[in-house]
Formats: sequence, C-alpha cells, structure tokens
Amino acid sequence: MGLLDGVLGNVVGSVLGGGAQGQAGGGNPLLQLAMSLLQQKGGLSGVVDMLTKGGMGQQAASWVSTGANLPISPEQITQALGNGTIADLAAKMGMNAQDVSGGLAQYLPDVVNQLTPDGAIPANENELLSQGMDVLRGKLFG
Repeated sequence: MGLLDGVLGNVVGSVLGGGAQGQAGGGNPLLQLAMSLLQQKGGLSGVVDMLTKGGMGQQAASWVSTGANLPISPEQITQALGNGTIADLAAKMGMNAQDVSGGLAQYLPDVVNQLTPDGAIPANENELLSQGMDVLRGKLFG
C-alpha cells in the first residue's frame, strides 16, 4: 500500500494546495465530494464512463492521460452526471447542487489525474479505491 499512500498523498497535497494538514472542519468537503463520487459510481472507470456517455469523454480522457487536463464547467458536470447524481451528492454532503457541481468541476480532474499517474486506469482500481479511501480518511480526519 506504500505506492497508494504516495499517490493519495500527492492527490491530497496537490488538490489542497500543499497538504491536508490544518484543514478546518477535518478536511476539504469538496475533495471528499470528488472521492465520494468515485466510490459510489464504480470507481475511476465508472465515473469516466458516465462522463463519456454524457458527452464529456474528451475531458475525462485528458484527466486519465499523461498530458494536460482539459477543464470542465459545473454545467458540463451536471449534464454528464445528471441532476439526480448531483442532488444525491448534495444531500449526502449537506451542500447545494451548484456547490457540488462547482466542486466537482474544480477537484475531479485533479483527483482522476493523480489516481492515474501512468495514463491508464489501474486494473485493480476497485481494491485500490477502497484502500485509497481509507488512507484519504486517515489523512483528512486523522
């Protein structure tokens, strides 16, 4: 799990702008939101598939690849994932739908990018995601 610790450490450090330490409220809720989406929707491949089917395949592919990440807007996130998914995440996180789609637009590209450092979705992604969520919880809440 050492490699995964390093990858998730990089995710947290990169996405939170230098580290998970000292985050008010036990961590960044928008980063938690992106990780929750990955966990609930079938991991990296599930989310990438949803985005692709929702017309955002080019953006999602850029996040997985080793090249530059294409941006995605909150409206595009909502279009690709659907209002129901956004509403469910909003209810779970105690946020409004606009904040959820905005947070996902901001953090999801970096999270996917950091979890696919070799430019491909790992073959054992479900196991890695499960372990990764445990590590991330420890880094954010521990």
